[in-house]
Amino acid sequence: MTRRLLSLTAVALAATLAGCALTPTYERPAAPVAATFPSPAAEAGTAAAQLPWADFIVDARSQALVRAALANNRDLRVAVLNVEQARAALGVQQADRLPTLNAGAAVSRSSASSSYTAGLQVTSFELDLFGRVKSLTEAAAARLLASDEARRAVQLSLVTAVADADLVLRADEVLIALTQQVLASREASLKLVKLKFDAGAAGEPELRTSESLVAAAQVSAAALERQRLQHLNALVLLLGGPLPAGLPAATPLQGVTYADLPAGLPSDVLLQRPDVRQAEQLLVAANANIGAARAAFFPRISLTGSLGFASTDLQSLFDQSAWSFAPQLLMPLFDAGRNEANLAAARVARELAVAQYEKSIQTAFREVADALATRATLGDQLRAQRTQADAEQRRLALAERLLAAGAASQLDRLDAERSALSARQAVIQLELAQRQNALLLYRVLGGGSAVQEAATAASPTAAGSTTASARS
Repeated sequence: MTRRLLSLTAVALAATLAGCALTPTYERPAAPVAATFPSPAAEAGTAAAQLPWADFIVDARSQALVRAALANNRDLRVAVLNVEQARAALGVQQADRLPTLNAGAAVSRSSASSSYTAGLQVTSFELDLFGRVKSLTEAAAARLLASDEARRAVQLSLVTAVADADLVLRADEVLIALTQQVLASREASLKLVKLKFDAGAAGEPELRTSESLVAAAQVSAAALERQRLQHLNALVLLLGGPLPAGLPAATPLQGVTYADLPAGLPSDVLLQRPDVRQAEQLLVAANANIGAARAAFFPRISLTGSLGFASTDLQSLFDQSAWSFAPQLLMPLFDAGRNEANLAAARVARELAVAQYEKSIQTAFREVADALATRATLGDQLRAQRTQADAEQRRLALAERLLAAGAASQLDRLDAERSALSARQAVIQLELAQRQNALLLYRVLGGGSAVQEAATAASPTAAGSTTASARS
């Protein structure tokens, strides 16, 4: 008897070891990108992944808007619920690794006798000798991690999108103010031309030109106001509700600054991005599914049993104990190639996950490289544009003096005014683009992702609390 027990134990141990080997050992694919970014990056500063968004976005108004969005945005709410759904799915899968215990009672009657039973029952508990259930649980845990990384990606995108929308509204305000200045100047000029026309000192072509210029400025002002309202609607959608009460006053666009972010090496930076980490966890899940598909080729052992009482007399039911133990072994003999097809599908799914993971890294590399290239050139472009705007403004002042002295025509002044307005508008757009680029760089470098991970791991009530336990 002892020898038989040792033999069964050895068989079970060998089967368990075999089950462990059914799932391929996971190895992270090499990053299919260059070792360095093509554009230079800042050499000093806190890495984006280590920098909380509230330390990067220091403007009080933008911070208030971001906090409102984090509390009410529906896309983020959906992402959080997806994490909860994945956590529930993991709980269901983890339950399959333990027996289900039921309490039951039954009575059966026939013409000859009656029988009564009561007790505890175990129904179809699978002995996971070959790791099938374990592999499915590992896949579910990896999908939970992937959903949590997706939540982090949504949160990071939301933070930068709200700050970006706030910047756009401030730029709209500056452009509207500039257009109103031009409109006021043209209305004053029109008033003067009308006086001259009534006095016979100006012709009708000059009057109609001035009227046209006023109308053109009014058109621009209306278009910019419509654009501002549309941008405000976009911000409200991001917030998930109306603008919060008591918002701090908006500082000028030129006063909004962000910290320089060192890019570092691609292998260090890109693996911090939530979308890249999400793709890797989906790859881990696909790898675990291969183990489950391989285990389907081996016997499946399930146990059904009960422990309780049985009697033909209800009054003496609990005086007589009873038990049953019914192991069942199912060995696949012929399945028309179903198991082979499932294994082939699992292998293809892993290769697909590898390709998607590599593509996510390549996309991330390109986004960071583009953001760095933009940052490297925007500063020079903005300085040159400011120089041009100053020159055009001096040219306009000169044209107005020459017009007053009778040494230049109204057309000369009009041409100078249009050039000055265009140059000043270009300065505003470049100032906006420079700040938008800083936000973009923070996002594509995985801003705050390490801080988010530490926070969710430390909080038992956070959306990612199960994530830390799943990794272990």
